Amino acid sequence: MTVRATPFEVEIVRPSMLRVADTAAWSALQRADPAFRSPLLSPHFARAVGRVRDDARVAVISRDGERVAFFGFHQRPGGFGRPLGAPFSDYHGAVSTSDTGLKPGQIIALVGLKAFRHNGLIDPYGLFPATETPVEAFAIELNQSPDDYLEAVRAASPKKFKNWRRLAHRLAEVGPLTIRADTSQDAFDTVMQWKSDQFFRTGVQDVLRPQWATDLMQSLFETRKGPMTGLLLSLYAGDTLVGGHFGVREGGVYHPWIASMSPEMAAFSPGQTFIDQAIRAMPELGLEVYDLGCGHDHYKRPFAPAISLVGSGFHSAPGGTFKRAEEAAWTVGPLGRSSAVDKVRRRLDHIATADPSMRGRVQGLIEAVSATRRRSLGADQ
Repeated sequence: MTVRATPFEVEIVRPSMLRVADTAAWSALQRADPAFRSPLLSPHFARAVGRVRDDARVAVISRDGERVAFFGFHQRPGGFGRPLGAPFSDYHGAVSTSDTGLKPGQIIALVGLKAFRHNGLIDPYGLFPATETPVEAFAIELNQSPDDYLEAVRAASPKKFKNWRRLAHRLAEVGPLTIRADTSQDAFDTVMQWKSDQFFRTGVQDVLRPQWATDLMQSLFETRKGPMTGLLLSLYAGDTLVGGHFGVREGGVYHPWIASMSPEMAAFSPGQTFIDQAIRAMPELGLEVYDLGCGHDHYKRPFAPAISLVGSGFHSAPGGTFKRAEEAAWTVGPLGRSSAVDKVRRRLDHIATADPSMRGRVQGLIEAVSATRRRSLGADQ
């Protein structure tokens, strides 16, 4: 579909329909601004998502014949848009030139959306309305030797690192610690199962359960060549798999989504040892940036002082009523905007993001109720 709104021309295509020239222009825009460095903002990630989701779309926006922006999204019913690849699109937005000529928020209506929800918006040129709730994102940027980097972060949190070092020594008694890029299907399956088990224990929506998510992870794991590849990093103590991170890398930037550790090794707090070992391995792996994304700052912050702010919120097209209607639906009744209502709202939105199918949403609701009941029974015991 092509839309013309002088001086812009917008072509809405499935990711598989991107032309060679589109991919080249998109990649060039990525390289031009470090803000767009994430593999999640690349045309290669868009294509990977497009292979497993029928609702994946990319808006190719041109002005006077020149491509000035690329915006990937999921086209949901009713004109509602979600970030391409959500909930795995920890970063999203429009990869663009610095002078598109678009007004803030204009892009939403221009691509045919009435509203767009985001939780990791990268928007260096203000193509979207001002963000409602900025959140912190954490990244390890290795611009010195691993030893120097680790010494600097240790100096900032000496007590924490002293305890983690003690636990790492205990873990090493199981066997010598090694970390490597792992191509073992068994290791991949184990890391994924550990994560799903963790979701169940904690009552969090299992984002790996939908078939499209399973297919995406497996496809990326099998992608070993090309500009963007999957990467499983595994930590071993001798021959024992202790934990793994899985995600995508492009060039020297690695963005893991899945971080899971062996429940049998929980007493050693292996997550901190994993990151320590991963930092040491970055030069050998050819990594310059180990992007940990947003949230869970309690374990990311000590290792990742390179903090940036990304947007989280809900934007409707200029002059639209989608935002007001959506808010009103959650503020009527005696509870109003209580924390309980906001908590339910976030949970339902998370379920809808992870699994767009009606069957998946119903199952997610059932599991959410079951998890709440389990936690309640646990608290009473």
